[in-house]
Amino acid sequence: MGGAVSAGEDNDDLIDNLKDAQYIRTEKVEQAFRAIDRGDYYLDGYRDSAYKDLAWKHGNIHLSAPCIYSEVMEALKLQPGLSFLNLGSGTGYLSTMVGLIIGPFGVNHGVELHRDVVDYARDKLDDFIKNSDSFDKFEFCEPVFVVGNCLEIATDSHQYDRIYCGAGVQKDHENYMKVLLKIGGILVMPIDDQLTQITRTGQSNWESKNILAVSFAPLAQQNRGDGDKADTVQLPPVTVRSLQDLSRIYIRRTLRSLAPDDGPGKNAPRVPQKRKRRRCRRRRINTYVFVGNQLIPQTMESEEEQEHNEEEHNKELEEEEERDIGDIEIIKQVNVLRDQIMTLPLPESLKAYLLYFREK
Repeated sequence: MGGAVSAGEDNDDLIDNLKDAQYIRTEKVEQAFRAIDRGDYYLDGYRDSAYKDLAWKHGNIHLSAPCIYSEVMEALKLQPGLSFLNLGSGTGYLSTMVGLIIGPFGVNHGVELHRDVVDYARDKLDDFIKNSDSFDKFEFCEPVFVVGNCLEIATDSHQYDRIYCGAGVQKDHENYMKVLLKIGGILVMPIDDQLTQITRTGQSNWESKNILAVSFAPLAQQNRGDGDKADTVQLPPVTVRSLQDLSRIYIRRTLRSLAPDDGPGKNAPRVPQKRKRRRCRRRRINTYVFVGNQLIPQTMESEEEQEHNEEEHNKELEEEEERDIGDIEIIKQVNVLRDQIMTLPLPESLKAYLLYFREK
């Protein structure tokens, strides 16, 4: 599924295309998509395909097409402080974007069938927290992933404000999904080849809206013999943040407010697009060649013109490369929040804690 928009040269170019096609319609969703580079969730050697509007799968690792994720993010109508459950959380790409919107006082849980994919998602999350400047521009709700079958969640589990299921749901599992949703909550899932938004308006009342025609692999059902007990999935607990953690959140919020130009809603400089190389036109001289009894006109390039044009062409390429390097140096950004923390009159261990032990 995918191919609804043109491929991009990089993450920002892809987001521009999704906006132009009206798949991304709100500023907060756009900010989340720009903050998380889709290419970072691809295996080495496959990144060239990251900015195409296509799904990608390698072994158990899977990413839906960007147009699908953008419709899901818009349909969830995310707000700060909400609780979110991602059924089939995969690489954690969607959960990480959701965490940028619901913020540190939200709840962000994911259930994934394959243990190797959960390990992959945790590695990608750790890399984002430690190395991405986007982390310091948002207040983040860190996703928590557990291994298990989405259809075996414990019956006494808590409910969520927002739920997304990333696999095809059969009709006889529809009510199972709905039970996990709070009143007033929104569930987005593929059912009957339609990406569907379901809003719980009361204890037994629901409103459904088809968003987009899709094709998803069905949810895996656990195979077990007669009499075997199901491997029940215990969802992560909803915990209250410690006083120490709350202090870090509010110190970072205060420092960030002192540098408004570094916030996620500000217009950050964009990396300039690569210039298209212009080809030099080579002059031709007319000659005539006898073939049998016929005089055939032909064009040949003089040696002087060829050497001259090659020199001009090489000179032009060198000048463009110098301009590209200059542009990259100009747009290099400074992590303002980090600089502010490092200047505080605090012990180095406390600075490291405020920086989430990030090294850059």
